[in-house]
Amino acid sequence: MQNRNNYIEIGEFLADESFKRWVLQQNDQQNWELWTLENPVRAKLVEEARVLIFAMKVPADDLSADAVQTALEATWHKIENKKKTTRKTKVLFLRNNWIKGIAATLVFGLISTWFYHNFFNANDGELNYNELIKENSDGLLEQTNNSNKSQVIILSDGSSVLLQPKSKLSYPKIFVGNERKVYLSGEGFFEISKDAKKPFLVYSNEIITKVIGTSFRIKSYENDSNVEVIVRTGIVKIHSNKSAFNSTKKEVILLPNQALRYGRKTLIFNKITNITQDESLTSALGDVEKLSFEFTDIPVVQIFRTIEQAYLVDIDFPENKLKECHITTSLTDQPLSEKLKIICKSIGNNTTYQMNGNQISIQSIGCN
Repeated sequence: MQNRNNYIEIGEFLADESFKRWVLQQNDQQNWELWTLENPVRAKLVEEARVLIFAMKVPADDLSADAVQTALEATWHKIENKKKTTRKTKVLFLRNNWIKGIAATLVFGLISTWFYHNFFNANDGELNYNELIKENSDGLLEQTNNSNKSQVIILSDGSSVLLQPKSKLSYPKIFVGNERKVYLSGEGFFEISKDAKKPFLVYSNEIITKVIGTSFRIKSYENDSNVEVIVRTGIVKIHSNKSAFNSTKKEVILLPNQALRYGRKTLIFNKITNITQDESLTSALGDVEKLSFEFTDIPVVQIFRTIEQAYLVDIDFPENKLKECHITTSLTDQPLSEKLKIICKSIGNNTTYQMNGNQISIQSIGCN
């Protein structure tokens, strides 16, 4: 390091490794902070060099909003102060403005990159789960499925969600108000308890799926280019989240065995009226959508096995006491909890059930 007391241009600071270590790593073995305080005449030159190094070296992904705002305000403040000072010579004036132009351009580029990554996420129309939760996080529980098989979630209204691996769901402990809202990232199969006074809404990235009582699958992983909704029973209404950039309030109505594919980049709704003609959609269906829940004089033991296969749950029940029990019932348009209630009521003799995650326990002394 040459004698820094002789530095008169920004380039000399930029070439000084100890100066760069101080700016980028807070390594101040050469006492740059003290030297700057003792040399107020060079303080502005030092600050311009700091901003320039900051702009050239700091990755946009590591830059916080406060850091950007501070750098921006400091830069423009220095520029405004420069305008008020007496110009020593024409050459120095041109040189300083040339340097300020470079610094301003670099800082502007850095800020633009930061805004691009943090607000637009490479596309003006994309929203994600984290942004939605940030605005609506009060009183929400979050369930994350880090396992390799689906997990059952029973909501306070009796609705059930079969949450797929690498997915998460945020929901209130108890639904209040005139709507039931949940937030999905990933994939889940929903079976909604009927309540005409309280519609059920699923927020999944840029779309909102609205139902009263029905069953459907939503696939909405953050890195996927599309959001997909597949309806099994009932009627589903879908429209863009009004918070999505450039989105419209167009509404699409889906009937059973219909689907919607929403392009997150194109902002286009593609309605599929027959899912059997779309191989990617049919391959996404799980056993819970493929199996029949219409039972006519069927052994209870077989019904429990069907539920185990559909929901990937384990049901513990007294097989010896129930092996002679047969029931007739329709469970097609019912959430899992309601299915279990109907079965237990059909068996009789104070038959009850308990659920703990994917574990279900049936208590019974036998059928009527």
